[in-house]
This record gives sequence, structure tokens and C-alpha cells, in this order.
Amino acid sequence: MIIKNYQELSSLEIDTLREIGSIGTGNAATALSGMLGSPVHITLPEVRIMGYNEAIDWIGGPEPVTAGVLVHIGGQLNGIMLSVQPLEFINLILDRMLSTSITDYNQLDELARSALLEVGNIMISTFINALSGLAGLKVELTVPSLTVDMQGAILTVPMAEYGGQTDYLMTIGGNFSCDGNELPCRLLLSPDIRSLNFLLRKLGVEDG
Repeated sequence: MIIKNYQELSSLEIDTLREIGSIGTGNAATALSGMLGSPVHITLPEVRIMGYNEAIDWIGGPEPVTAGVLVHIGGQLNGIMLSVQPLEFINLILDRMLSTSITDYNQLDELARSALLEVGNIMISTFINALSGLAGLKVELTVPSLTVDMQGAILTVPMAEYGGQTDYLMTIGGNFSCDGNELPCRLLLSPDIRSLNFLLRKLGVEDG
């Protein structure tokens, strides 16, 4: 059955996406371990289909400032993936990679931004590579971009690009654990509807 929007996803299809999310975030945690030189684990991720307003509330509301790494996905899967990086996560990265920390996003210099961009890109590309490998898809990723803005503003990008098709996106959330610290992991994946149908078909999901 071809779905026309995210709300039509069946429980079987959502379970399949949840399994993909679990494998993808596990691979992202492994890649992060290599970058930081310490074991990084992730709690069982929660994969949900959320409306944009609900997703904004899920990451802490529209007004707090945060950093987001955004990648456009092309090839046989089209869409956007966003890694939201709260301050605790950023300071772990900066401490391990640059032996520094910040108290405000305005303190991010060019070197720190480059490090965060690299980490976000590796997490997203590792996730997408796991997904494309499981589904047998050829996927291309654009050069990542780092944005520091209010969370509501950061989420306007997928809203603007795909809001005409659907008011929903796939959220993948869990907690990274590194050296006894629990850090929130927030990934948002928004494939277009055609790509979502193609992905589910390639994964062999049959429903209805």
C-alpha cells in the first residue's frame, strides 16, 4: 500500500523504521567513540513520528538557542537529516577534541565550529550509510552546514522544504553515555513521501 503522508504509517512500518533508527544510532555511537577515544553507548533510541510543533517541544521548545548540523540527502532517497547538538554534548566534543569548553554559543570560534560540523557530519553520514546498506540504496549527501539559532528557527528548514507534503517528520532520540555522563542525542530525519515509500518497499515491508 502506498502511503500519502506520515500519518498513514502502520505499526509494522513504524516498527521497521524504529529498527533502522536503532541500528543507525548504534553505528553513529561507534563512530563517535572513535573520534573521542572513549567508549560511547546509546540507550535504546525512541523513534516517533511527530508533527513539527511536537518535535520542537521534544527538543526543548522553540526559544532556546542550540546548534544544528544539517545535511541534504539525494540519490535514491531524498530528504533532510538534522543533528541537534545541545550545550552538554558540545562541551563533551570540545573538551575531547580541543581541550576547551563554552558557556554560551557565542563563544564558538571557527575551530570549534569546524569540530562540531565534523562530528555532526560523521554521525549523520554513519546513520545514513547504515540505512542505505540495509535497504540497498544509493544515497548521496551534500556538504553539511552548521547553524546556531533558536531551535524553532532551525526546524523551519525541513518545515519549509517538506511542509507542503506533510506536517510530520521522523524523530530519533536517545541518550549517549560517555565516561558516566548521559547526553541527549536528537536526530531528525525527514525523507519526502516518495522516498519513504521507496525505502519501505526496499526493506520488504508489506502491509495492507
